Parts: sequence; C-alpha cells; structure tokens
Amino acid sequence: MDPGGMHRFAPDGPAILVQVRLLDGTWATFDTQAPPESTSLPWRLLATLLVLLAAVLLLSFVAVRWVTRPLHLLAAAADDLGRDINRPPLPEGGPAEVSRAARAFNTMQTRLIRFIDERTRLFTAMSHDLKTPLTRMRLRAEMLEDGSLRESFEADLLEMEAMVTQTLEFMRGLNSREPGRKIDILGLLEGLQADNEAMGRTVIIAGQVSRPCFGPPQLLRRCLSNLMDNAAIYGQRAEVSFGESAAELTIRIRDHGPGIPEDELETVFEPFYRLERSRSRETGGTGLGLAIARSIAQAQGGDVRLRNHPDGGLEAILTLPWQPVSGPGTMA
Repeated sequence: MDPGGMHRFAPDGPAILVQVRLLDGTWATFDTQAPPESTSLPWRLLATLLVLLAAVLLLSFVAVRWVTRPLHLLAAAADDLGRDINRPPLPEGGPAEVSRAARAFNTMQTRLIRFIDERTRLFTAMSHDLKTPLTRMRLRAEMLEDGSLRESFEADLLEMEAMVTQTLEFMRGLNSREPGRKIDILGLLEGLQADNEAMGRTVIIAGQVSRPCFGPPQLLRRCLSNLMDNAAIYGQRAEVSFGESAAELTIRIRDHGPGIPEDELETVFEPFYRLERSRSRETGGTGLGLAIARSIAQAQGGDVRLRNHPDGGLEAILTLPWQPVSGPGTMA
C-alpha cells in the first residue's frame, strides 16, 4: 500500500508527516499540523535575525572605535609634535596599555625638549660670544694703513657679523613663544611693500584676502619678509598674489629672475646653503632666509615650497591655516 495515501490533512495549514514501516509490515505514522497563523514564521525569523545583525554591527563598531581611538589620538599627537615640540602632554589615564603608551610618549617629548633646548642654548651662546671678538677685529681692522686690505677685512667681518646675527635670529625663531592672534595679512604685506619700496625695490601686490589669518604677528612678518626680500633682491621684483580654500590661505611670491635648478628646489631650504658660491654678502646672502621662513610656516601648520614658474622666474608658495593648529585631544 502506498504510504502517501494512508493519511490526509486539511488544506488550511502547514503539516509535517513522518511514516516508518515496521518489521511486521505495518506503518507507524507521526504527524503534526501547525495552525494557519504560523505561516508567517520565516518572515518573523528573518526580521529577528536582521535586528540581531544590526545590533552586532553597531556594538562591533562602537567596540572598534573605543579600542582604536587611543591609537588615533596617539598618532595625532605624534604628528602635532613635529609642528610644536612644546605641545601639551597627553593625559595618562585610561586602561593600563593606553596609560603606558601615553606615559612613554610624554617621556619621549620631555627628553626631546630637553635635548633641543640644551643644543639651542649652547649654539646661541657660542654665536653671541662671537660678537665680542668680531667687534675687536673690526676695531683693529680700522687701524690698518693699507686701504684695500682694510676694506677686505671689513667686508669679511661684516659678512661674519651678519651670519652670527642671522644665526641668533634663526635660533630665537625656532624657540619663539610669541602668542598667536588674528592678523590682517594684506595689511602686513602692504607694510613690507612700503619698506621695500623705500629701499628702491619693486613689490607688486595683486588681489585681496577675505578674512584674517591666525598666527604670531612678528614671526609671520619675518617669514613673509624673507620670501619677499629674496624675490625683490635676487629676482628683479616681487609679485604677490593670493589663493584661498576652506582650510588655508595660499600666498604666492614670484620673481623674474633666472630661477634655480629643479634638483636644488629643496636643497636651498637647508641652513647656510647658498646657490651663489661667492663670499659676497650682497649677492650670496647667508643661506638662512628660506630655512627661517619654512621653519616659521611649518610651526604654524603650513609650509613653504618653491617652483620654477612656467612663464619664468622663481615662485615661493606659502600656505597658512586660517585657524590655529589644534592638539590631538585626550586619550581615554
């Protein structure tokens, strides 16, 4: 007998039927019939699984963010350390691993500050002490009877004195604690333009700046002055233009000189490096102007780079953030 015909179900609900043939040939039948409303069970199960999946994903995201947040803050602190060695130390609270990492980072920062301060004080003291023998040498040079020899000595002494003075300014600039405030960049540049024109140099400013920029006024003035002097002295004239984005201000200072070789566009930022190899202070400078400008810009979260302009001449591109560089926050 066909087992399928031994049992019939009502057509109004799902049913489960199990039939087993025994050794004596008879059939044992096990069946159950679910109520009609149970037909929605798969959809309810699917909805439950989706809710569970969403909850697991949300909790996983929160857990991953909680675990990785200290690493993100530590990376931000390391990046900020490159711009400001005297940034506030990281809080040393939180889980044991985070606390140890923050403590190690703060210890490293303290040692770096001590190392830089010691070297800076030593170098500054040596440069300052050089002024005394230079003054004595200038007095003795004035006593020389040979006019041409006296002029040679005085020229060399003037160059040495300029290098010592700019070295002191460079070291002071690296350790400056001048507070930042909002600055009218256009007004600052117009003041530098007037100073250059009083010395017979040509400076042209084109465009406007829509809002003030934040930073230490004297340091930014020094940065812009160095870039403008380079263009006006060595490149016939300086042309200043502006570009703005949501995050930063771009100041372009172009000259009309011969430009410089592409492979030396970065090398010229090294302290005391001079393209012009002569010992003339008027033509070769001391090689600190661009180094000082970039150091100041990078300390504010910006940068200075050079490029040979497509239409001739060299262009210095200074970028400055509108807002002060913020610290990385707290670690927890």
